[in-house]
Amino acid sequence: MSFLQDRQARRYLFAVSWVCALAVILGALFCMAQARAAERLLLTRERQVADALLGSAVAPEVVAAAISHDADSGRGAAFLSRIGRTAHTPPHLLPALRAFARQTAVRLLAGVALCAAALLFAALRFLRGWERRCQNAEQAVRRFASGDFGTHLPRVGEGAFARLCAAVDGLASALQSKGEAEHRAKEFLKDAISDISHQLKTPLAALRMYQEIIQGDAGDEAVVAAFSGKMAGALARMEGLIQALLKITRLDAGGIVFEKARADLRSLAKRATAELVTRAAREHKALALRGDPAAWLLCDLDWTAEAVGNLVKNALDHTAAGGRVEVSWERTAAVTRITVTDDGCGIAPEDIHHIFKRFYRSSHSLDTQGVGLGLPLAKAIIEGQGGALCVWSAPGMGARFTASFLTEP
Repeated sequence: MSFLQDRQARRYLFAVSWVCALAVILGALFCMAQARAAERLLLTRERQVADALLGSAVAPEVVAAAISHDADSGRGAAFLSRIGRTAHTPPHLLPALRAFARQTAVRLLAGVALCAAALLFAALRFLRGWERRCQNAEQAVRRFASGDFGTHLPRVGEGAFARLCAAVDGLASALQSKGEAEHRAKEFLKDAISDISHQLKTPLAALRMYQEIIQGDAGDEAVVAAFSGKMAGALARMEGLIQALLKITRLDAGGIVFEKARADLRSLAKRATAELVTRAAREHKALALRGDPAAWLLCDLDWTAEAVGNLVKNALDHTAAGGRVEVSWERTAAVTRITVTDDGCGIAPEDIHHIFKRFYRSSHSLDTQGVGLGLPLAKAIIEGQGGALCVWSAPGMGARFTASFLTEP
């Protein structure tokens, strides 16, 4: 009987119960009134019979005995039959009984009409309230269909209608979330295309210029060789840019599934810095690794190594010749950390909150390498595996990037 949880249904059931109780009470009162009316009718008839007998000089004792007599020997019935008082006697012969029957019928009809009116009134109130609730629900659904999710369906009580409204509200919330996700996806695709086209303009323009120079001086081997090398550099820059953009776009779109496995942190650090050792030596910068040889981390080795490598590249970009970049790690009972520290120029206070934005380049580091994708890519990789990337820095005091992960048992 879950329908009793609905307030409207409870009200209707209460009204019907009240009408039924009223009908029972009225019926009982009617029966009592009819009994009293029948008593009065019998008393009136007895008075009439006694009056007739006394008027005929019948002894009062005989009249009293006749009125109080309750036996039926059949003689009275035979006598009444002879004088025409039978069950088939026309109504006009019993005017008092006819009036009593008419009054009974009128009262009964009045009681039935009263109960029917009360029941009809209760039904109309219930149907009116139900229609009003359905109209409110219809209006809310129409607003949902038009994209307006600022309202909710009326939910009063815990009945079937309330559960239906809750289900429709849940559907509307799902549609709203889906619409917002589609909007974000469109904006994301729009921004990604804009970023790619913007970043490719410069190297494409350089390639076009180099190609025109080579075509114009095709006979000069020195010019051809010099600008061919520049074209190779521009192509390499474009390839790196496109790869970084594709990776960060796939990460943002959730298109990459990290395959976590137990990875030795020393091996991870060596893999992250393998391609940067030569660069560090060429630029006269020290690149050191430090940490517990037995420490390990549950992660995707390739992607995490790429993230740490991007942090090391950033450190090398902002460290002068003779400087030092260190990759360290530690594993505690709660947290496993990988830290990349440098003693370079540091990050200005006005820039530190923007360094993880895509393509962000500080006005203090316009002459450094990179296009501003290394740090955002590292952050996306680390956070995609449930970690967190934070930074500490001060101008002239270097920077420290720390990737933190919950320690797996």
